[in-house]
Amino acid sequence: MLKINNISKTFNPHTVNEHLALDKLSLDVKDGDFITIIGANGAGKSTLFNAISGSFFTDEGTILLDGIDITLMSEHKRAKMIGRLFQDPMRGSAPNMSVEENLALASGKGGWLSRISNSDRNILKDKIALLDMGLENRLNQPVGLLSGGQRQALTLMMATINPPKLLLLDEHTAALDPSAAEKVLAITKSIVEEKRITCLMITHNMQSALELGNRTIMMNRGKIIYDVEGEERKRLTVRDLLEKFHEAAGKELDNDRMLLS
Repeated sequence: MLKINNISKTFNPHTVNEHLALDKLSLDVKDGDFITIIGANGAGKSTLFNAISGSFFTDEGTILLDGIDITLMSEHKRAKMIGRLFQDPMRGSAPNMSVEENLALASGKGGWLSRISNSDRNILKDKIALLDMGLENRLNQPVGLLSGGQRQALTLMMATINPPKLLLLDEHTAALDPSAAEKVLAITKSIVEEKRITCLMITHNMQSALELGNRTIMMNRGKIIYDVEGEERKRLTVRDLLEKFHEAAGKELDNDRMLLS
């Protein structure tokens, strides 16, 4: 489904600020995989997502999505196949447009300066009600007035209303309070499973990394240093993950947010 072969990326090459962010990284993602990604600060997790989504071209290697070589494809063309959520709830939606307009625009049923039919409006209302976030009663309110949890749930719905080939979740609950984060994670799990969307999710919560999805990978210094699924993954604890990191990286995990979560 997603095949990444030996991709590398160096920022600021041949300068004092040179940084090798991805180091001959390879990853084979099967159709329907829900992979959680953990790693130390600066491990290359978000850089990997940027490479997949086309924020920059890699220095070497190839990226294939559903058999299509997207290595040199522009970001806006990849966006037709790849959905992405960010840590900041303010990204991914238009704050001055209403909930209804944002959702209609994402679904292709209208939106800003376009009239939405009553039948489409009812369909969108039913869909947004499934989130159980009270948004069906706030369809005409600007998205900028929503709470962070409501906005992130809406953005998730927008990114998956027409299911993408691949969904990238870049710590999409990290900026939310614990209650909202738990709710958005439950919505994420429900949508991904119901629509069988292939999904990669970066998380700082090691317990969530083991409980969500079917596979967990660990990154350090631009490489994948541990990849686990199946029965072995089911037996793992957070302490086991910390030990695996130490074994593979030769150092202790230094991400305070992960250690405290």
